[in-house]
Amino acid sequence: METARTRPTRLDRVFAGIERLGSRIPEPFFLFVYLLTALAVISTVVAAFGVTVEVPGKPEPIPVRAVLSTEGLVWFLTKFVDNFIGFPPLGTVLAMMLVVGFAERTGFLTAAVTLLFGRAPRWLLPYVVAFVACQAHVMSDPSLIVIPPLAALMFKAAGRHPVAGLIGAFACGATGYAGGILVGSLDGLLEGITRKALQIAPLATEVHTHIAMNYFFAATAGLLLPLVGGFLIDRVLEPRLGPWTDPDGEQVAELTARQRKGVWRAFAVLAGYAVLSFGTWLLPGSFLRGPGGALVPSPFLESIVPLIIIAFLLAGLVYGLTAGTVAERADVPRMMTETVKDMAGYIVFIFVAAQFIALFTWSNLGTLIAVGAADGLRAANLTGFPAIIVMVLLATVANLFVTSGSALWSLLAPVMIPAFTILGYDPAFIQAAYRIGDSTTQAVSPLNAYVYILLSVNRKYQPETQLGTLLARLSFFVLPFFAVWLLILAVFYFFDLPVGPGAGIRL
Repeated sequence: METARTRPTRLDRVFAGIERLGSRIPEPFFLFVYLLTALAVISTVVAAFGVTVEVPGKPEPIPVRAVLSTEGLVWFLTKFVDNFIGFPPLGTVLAMMLVVGFAERTGFLTAAVTLLFGRAPRWLLPYVVAFVACQAHVMSDPSLIVIPPLAALMFKAAGRHPVAGLIGAFACGATGYAGGILVGSLDGLLEGITRKALQIAPLATEVHTHIAMNYFFAATAGLLLPLVGGFLIDRVLEPRLGPWTDPDGEQVAELTARQRKGVWRAFAVLAGYAVLSFGTWLLPGSFLRGPGGALVPSPFLESIVPLIIIAFLLAGLVYGLTAGTVAERADVPRMMTETVKDMAGYIVFIFVAAQFIALFTWSNLGTLIAVGAADGLRAANLTGFPAIIVMVLLATVANLFVTSGSALWSLLAPVMIPAFTILGYDPAFIQAAYRIGDSTTQAVSPLNAYVYILLSVNRKYQPETQLGTLLARLSFFVLPFFAVWLLILAVFYFFDLPVGPGAGIRL
């Protein structure tokens, strides 16, 4: 009987196979060395045949460039340092990790999580983490840096495996990125690209777009996906991590009166700071508003990263001074310096990854893949819901190569919006369908720089974790989330429900 109970199920064998396959993926540094080599060869071969890409809105076809050419080698050598220093996520990641690490080393994050969630029901935590992560697009990309480590602390405070909280929060935040009950900068970015692509469509003057045109669809996903994410964290991911034992033997202790006082003071300062920030943004005529007094886009949304940085600095400093963990001014830079040491592995990885991503963009291979696939879909003359599913699948696969949601939509929208508008679909619905592809494979793309931040944090709890193992565990979320995303889309489609205020399925 005992043998029967412990015998692996079919699902267990599938997940074990995924982890075995993932364990064969090389270390991140060498993975990008191999990718860089493959890119050089492939781009050179494709360019030798004179392949070009016709991007709607561009006056002339864009040629595929050869990395192994005089032009390519000169560009690579002259841009080498700029590619590294100018790698878009690098500055954001380092700046965010400096202050998050500072707040953690003062003890604020641990104390705050212990106070808020230390006595919370253990069964509820996965669903709380999944819900928060699935709304995180309102914070933009910093959410993938900030929320997973906090989720790990929540799980640890409750005596659960911190890696389950860490990976689960990242997976839900990435695969559910385009959903959520709040309107954020992502909505503004996508709507702006859609509006521009509509200028190509025959019915451009008759169609109107706005930032909340996907709100009903995105909010529905933001409420349903956390249920799936919480279940996967609780029943699939955590049981496969094994029992958690702290390598340092640390136990989550009760907070002292001084620590409680520090947390509440920090919360009070953060509340005042939030009221001041949002109040200034909402104030008519504010310098944080956009052109014509617009709330979106605006300097406020473009300043999310520095605003979050100030918040963590304030919280860590107030808590540290109150609890006594910051005794002198020198403690602040010292704690930040210790955080940078933890980031050394990420910086080394970015050194080579930035070169690959820059060359991949320069070669125009990513553009060739995305536009070529879109043209193939249009040429197939598919109609109805199957055509929508194919478009979603196309965006899902392309998202593995072009991880910026706005960049990928900039490539696909000029093709998809006119094509489906001619078929009678509302561009708001097409944009809603695209949001699925923009989210589902984000967590498992080797080109997603935030995956390597997650790996670095994961190794604090499990030093032996390899990239392949991490990607395998993240993959547990991809198909279930994709299925629920598609189910939500199908319900809106077949019941002819509006995807947002004034935005339906068909024109």
